[in-house]
Amino acid sequence: MATEHPQDQHDHQHGQAHGHDHGHDHGSADRMAAWQETDPAEWFTERFWDDRYRERPIWSGNANQRLVETAADLTPGRALDVGCGEGGDAIWLAAQGWQVTGSDVSPMALERARQAGEAAGVADAVTWEQADGCGDWAPPAGAYDLVTASFLQFPRSELADFHRKLAAAVAPGGTLLITAHHADSHAGEGTPFTADLFATAQEMADGLALDDGWEVSATDPTREAVFPPGPEGTLMSVRDAVLRAVRRR
Repeated sequence: MATEHPQDQHDHQHGQAHGHDHGHDHGSADRMAAWQETDPAEWFTERFWDDRYRERPIWSGNANQRLVETAADLTPGRALDVGCGEGGDAIWLAAQGWQVTGSDVSPMALERARQAGEAAGVADAVTWEQADGCGDWAPPAGAYDLVTASFLQFPRSELADFHRKLAAAVAPGGTLLITAHHADSHAGEGTPFTADLFATAQEMADGLALDDGWEVSATDPTREAVFPPGPEGTLMSVRDAVLRAVRRR
């Protein structure tokens, strides 16, 4: 699940509405109320996300900063974007020369993503698939040179299993990138979210428990952002949890 969050100041625009994480100016107060008024058990369902996407586009069109930082040093190949939302990261990757599979729980989001990919001229480089990331879902093993998941805040009890599925999909020499909200910036008073929904990068790495065939980096960097998102927001520093792992063999 992608949660409401401050709007990133890095402007990697590709001119299309896009998926998970990056801020918006489409009624932040109303969207926060939707979280507060919904049973948390529904936060991870197709119905919840379709209801949110049905009214209007959610995300701004900026590529996620941590993805841009990581992909800049990689040779384009096959990429998997899990929780792709309205498609922004997948479309950005396709524009850099990647062949991308974007998956999301919401058919409404995927239809927007498909339209955005066509408008961006990268429709032939992206495949869109519906998947919730839970249960029996698993991507093809060893199939991707980059597997990325941005701001999918599954319950802590499900997180390690989900991350292991992502890691299993990375080809030798490939990269796993998991970017998550940090509790320092996204939990507590004024939000419907509690700290137990969030893990630090090191906690994610410990849960994943990759062997010595991987080179792992776990960091909790900050970035400048506006909160609440939109013209009336205040510039502030927010913290992410970022796990990068390269599969050596």
